[in-house]
Amino acid sequence: MVATAAPRVTSPYAGIATRGIALCIDAAIANGLYIVGAALLGLIGSLVGDLHPQWLVALIAAIGWSIVVGGYFVLFWTTTGQTPGMRMMRLRVVTYRGERVHFARALIRLGGLLLAIIPLFAGFLPVLVDERRRALQDFLARTVVVHFSEPAP
Repeated sequence: MVATAAPRVTSPYAGIATRGIALCIDAAIANGLYIVGAALLGLIGSLVGDLHPQWLVALIAAIGWSIVVGGYFVLFWTTTGQTPGMRMMRLRVVTYRGERVHFARALIRLGGLLLAIIPLFAGFLPVLVDERRRALQDFLARTVVVHFSEPAP
C-alpha cells in the first residue's frame, strides 16, 4: 500500500518565518545604506574639522539613522507595496481591502513595527494565532502581508 501525502493547505497571508527573513534582509540593506552614507559624510566632515560637543554628533547620527531606516520602509511600502526583502520572499503589504498602502498608513505601520520590536519582538507573536497572520503593526495600520506571484510574461 502506497501512502499518500496529506493535501497541503496554503494561506494567502504571510507567516512569521517569511516575514522575519524579509525584515532581516531589509534591516541589513537599510543599515548598510546608512553606514555608507555616514562614512561618506564623516570623510567629508574630517576635511572640514571636528564637530563638538560629542552629544551633538550622537544626536545627529541618531536622527540620520531614523530618517534613513524609517524612510526606507515608508518609501517602499507606499510606492511598491513591498520592500526589497519582501520582494525576495514574494510578499506584499496591502490594506484590508487589498489596496495600496498610503503614506499616513505606512507611517502608522512603521510606528507599530517599532513597538512590535521593542519588547523582544513580542509584537510579532499574534502572527502565530491570528487568522490573517497579522502582527502588531498590521493591527494598528489595518494592513495584511500577503504572498504574491509574478504574472506570466
